[in-house]
Amino acid sequence: MPYLKAFSEDEYRSAKRYLSTQVASMMGRKLEEGDWSSVYCLAKGIPDGKWSNLNIDINHKGLGLELKALRISGAKSKSLKSVCGTTLMHPAATRSIRIDDTSLPADEVMIDVFKQYADLIRDRTQKVRALSPDIEPDMRTGWLIWEDTLEEFLYFEEKMHIPNPEDYIAAWNTTPAKGSRKASKSLWIYDKSTRQKRYSVTTSAGVKIQPYFDVPLPDDENLYYFRAQSEPVDAYTVRLWITSATANALRAGLGSLDKGVVSDAILKAIEEHSHNLKGPELDDGLAVPVDITKESYRKLSTVWDTVSDEHKAQLLLKALS
Repeated sequence: MPYLKAFSEDEYRSAKRYLSTQVASMMGRKLEEGDWSSVYCLAKGIPDGKWSNLNIDINHKGLGLELKALRISGAKSKSLKSVCGTTLMHPAATRSIRIDDTSLPADEVMIDVFKQYADLIRDRTQKVRALSPDIEPDMRTGWLIWEDTLEEFLYFEEKMHIPNPEDYIAAWNTTPAKGSRKASKSLWIYDKSTRQKRYSVTTSAGVKIQPYFDVPLPDDENLYYFRAQSEPVDAYTVRLWITSATANALRAGLGSLDKGVVSDAILKAIEEHSHNLKGPELDDGLAVPVDITKESYRKLSTVWDTVSDEHKAQLLLKALS
């Protein structure tokens, strides 16, 4: 399935700035799909209808976009691009599915599950059409892949797909009870031609469809890569992304955000305040890029226990005060 263009060049640059701003304000907390929804809408100039588990996430001028975010744990030792060209599983495409009888043949249950899933997509398509009756709905799924440090992100879109039962085969899989975990039964659905698993449908602790999706290759023109924190500029420079409030405070205290000035201040502050500091309260603002030397970044990252670029900058401010 071909991937779709999501951003113009200007929108892509705006998305990076807004994403860096969002990450700076999060202070290391877990990313939610609503965070990316807000960034996406700001970058494209779309009214933010607020992310929802129940309705289509974005419904604007014929665009119907369902946003899904997936965290890749333990990716700090390698680039997030290492997942490109692989197949990943999302834990829940939808929970709006029911399975009444798990004793029925797997293929029979698969047909019923796909019918419910198709009805859900058609219902959402109709809502997009109702809001923009003169435009043919463009129904898409947007996949955001992120990692624990909130430094790297991948995003791509593809056409929202109604699976044809004739293209798939299904089998029941039972996981036996182990310790305090009860036995569970899942419906595994495979592509007939490739023999690859494409869906897993859980029946315990709530029925949900878990889709498998293919990540584009790194050079795909419709794969968007974002470095939202600690961005390598060259062999000697790292770019921090911090809030405008913190940037203004640093500029006022140091007289400049010049790379040499900030880097020297970091090295001096580290030398004088090697113990962990508690930063000031976070203020609002659009993220500002601040370049520092790679050496000062290394010390800033290893001496103080921090969760983000913004946190690093706040501790520097504290040390300078």
